[in-house]
Amino acid sequence: MSPYTRLRTVRRATVTASAVLGACAALVIAGTGAASAGSGAVPGIRYVALGDSFASGYGITPVQDAGCGRGATNYPSVLRAVAQPQSYQNVACSGATTRSIWNAEGGEPKQISALKKDTNLVTVTIGGNDIGFTELVTTCATLGLRQPTGDPCRQTYKEGTADKILTRLDAVKSRFADVVTDVKRKSPEATVALVGYPSLLPDSGKSCRSAQVPFADGDFQYLRNITVRLNRVLAEQARKAGALYIDTYTPSIGHDMCQSKKQRWIEPLFTEKGPSGGIAPAAAHPNLPGIISLGGTVSQALAKHMN
Repeated sequence: MSPYTRLRTVRRATVTASAVLGACAALVIAGTGAASAGSGAVPGIRYVALGDSFASGYGITPVQDAGCGRGATNYPSVLRAVAQPQSYQNVACSGATTRSIWNAEGGEPKQISALKKDTNLVTVTIGGNDIGFTELVTTCATLGLRQPTGDPCRQTYKEGTADKILTRLDAVKSRFADVVTDVKRKSPEATVALVGYPSLLPDSGKSCRSAQVPFADGDFQYLRNITVRLNRVLAEQARKAGALYIDTYTPSIGHDMCQSKKQRWIEPLFTEKGPSGGIAPAAAHPNLPGIISLGGTVSQALAKHMN
């Protein structure tokens, strides 16, 4: 059997949430982060996942590694369930930046050390923390609670005719290509995929202000544009370094944090009680249906690329 046969099969078939959820349930029970697959393993695929909280399954229970905010279920584990690789390790960590790929931080070893010469599949989700996206969301929510109209957050990050967040992005963008280059140096035979970020807010940019999503009306468009710009830069740097870029934004449009419980793939900032009820467990991150769906997107993109 070809190492990528199962991924190609995924491309030909629709990855349903229920089917993948069943596979994920088995992984949750197993509860292993670095493992050699069993009798169903596909000889040849040796998969390592690098990145930040969007690859670690932040806020999802059961928790596998509290220090890294890594749940037992995340999009790499969905890909593992589909492909059943010979070996698998997810070292993604909440709060990780590109520097976390190269340097030990917070008691965690440098992520790139998980790669071996024979690793042949690597996914990377990185960049949001390099531009301070958590800081941005927190600031925008705080300002929105004080001033619900206008665009106080955009004004706060305005620097003359420029924007501080976009200036940061321009300063760090070359690191994304550098990460790919160094991954290829460590694992020369690897297919490397930079995985983008999903749609967190309505793609229309229209306000959906609520107690759970308390941004100011005019800042929804601003935050939407930052996400789109970050993804565009990731795609450009992936092409520059010869990596595959996987778009998770487009498939997730209409499943943002403002949608109903049944429709959303991204959790709102606060619980149903609003700020008084506390921050939602997976605030501004994929929930379980989102992880499953985005994992299917990644699986299908890799299948198409490897076909």
